[in-house]
Amino acid sequence: MDSLYLIIFFIIGIILGGFYTVLGSHLAQESYHFFPYQCNYCKHKLMFFDIIPIFSYLFLRGKCKYCHQKIDVMEPLMELFTGILFAVAYYSFGFSYEFLIALGIISLLIIVTVSDLNYLIIPDEVLVFFVLYFVIVQFFSLGAIGVVEHVLTGVFLFCLMYAIMWLGEKLLKKESLGGGDVKMMFLFGLVLDPLLGTVAIFLGSLFALPMSLFLLYKNNEKVIPFGPFLLLAFTFLYFTKLTPEILIRWLEF
Repeated sequence: MDSLYLIIFFIIGIILGGFYTVLGSHLAQESYHFFPYQCNYCKHKLMFFDIIPIFSYLFLRGKCKYCHQKIDVMEPLMELFTGILFAVAYYSFGFSYEFLIALGIISLLIIVTVSDLNYLIIPDEVLVFFVLYFVIVQFFSLGAIGVVEHVLTGVFLFCLMYAIMWLGEKLLKKESLGGGDVKMMFLFGLVLDPLLGTVAIFLGSLFALPMSLFLLYKNNEKVIPFGPFLLLAFTFLYFTKLTPEILIRWLEF
């Protein structure tokens, strides 16, 4: 039965992964009319069999059937990645409130990665939706007091990130972080405790460092999207079930 659920959630994940890819792209462009699906190049309406996750890309050999323009390989990769993460989430947490939180984190990761990588934007609509989502799930899981504690943690992480942004702008004399990155830290606080939320900032910076150095070397690119790396750190910390107690023991050791 567990194997069946793993397959089911993998399939759900790849289907939603395709939707999240479209959603992230259109919200970043402030385009709210993204149904029906259409080709990004010729704007031809796509049929159901044109958007079957992963398989359509393979059958069409990575090209639009109507204008023959190449389809961005990131689309099927995002679908596959989402499917794998959905299956891993079920394997790790089973049917639980933690599982619902994990699905929310994965969904947020995919949507923001698409919007931030392509447009350097983290849409406010996405953040507001997931704030409400996590508050509701945490209310049923932890109760009102637990929600209040996490909201306070969110405020702390928001202020911490804002302070980092302010300090970076003073030192570098230019914008160092996007507003979306700062606002997103409030959302982290709805799931993590203050210590792990702070670690997420450090870990996200660590994840972003190789990409920053590569882009600086290759294209002299000095602006990179930080949101996806923060969310990768967020996802990593949540899925590894790291607790402050374990972290403190590691540090003491």
